[in-house]
Amino acid sequence: MDDRDDLATHFNTASRGTLIERMGIEFIEVRPGRVAARMPVEGNTQPYGLLHGGASVVLAETVGSIAAVVGSSGGTAVGTEVNASHHRVVRKGHVTAVATPLHEGTSHASYAIAITDDEGRAVCTARLTCSVRRP
Repeated sequence: MDDRDDLATHFNTASRGTLIERMGIEFIEVRPGRVAARMPVEGNTQPYGLLHGGASVVLAETVGSIAAVVGSSGGTAVGTEVNASHHRVVRKGHVTAVATPLHEGTSHASYAIAITDDEGRAVCTARLTCSVRRP
């Protein structure tokens, strides 16, 4: 197991009992410069059986916030602004979110988050800005 696996395992364990666990979000890659997680569509839908847009935003803020924590070398991060554009509906399977840095400063960080379906098609594009507090 390398450091990336250790960080993903750490955040999967730390997420127990949180909204992250309730939504079925699982970290698959956590390293400086890239955080990826997947989430099932089932259980995260609107009454019409489509992935709920709010669930996509939760997933985006989750990977972006963890990216800010990892990018700050163990500081804490709090989302201060999030926006999302929804591109396609998803009815089954999983969606995967990947956060990459746009800017990692000493007090603020911004991330681009791409959410795709199981076929790699764009589902949602988001941007998250976090306030970062370093240890």
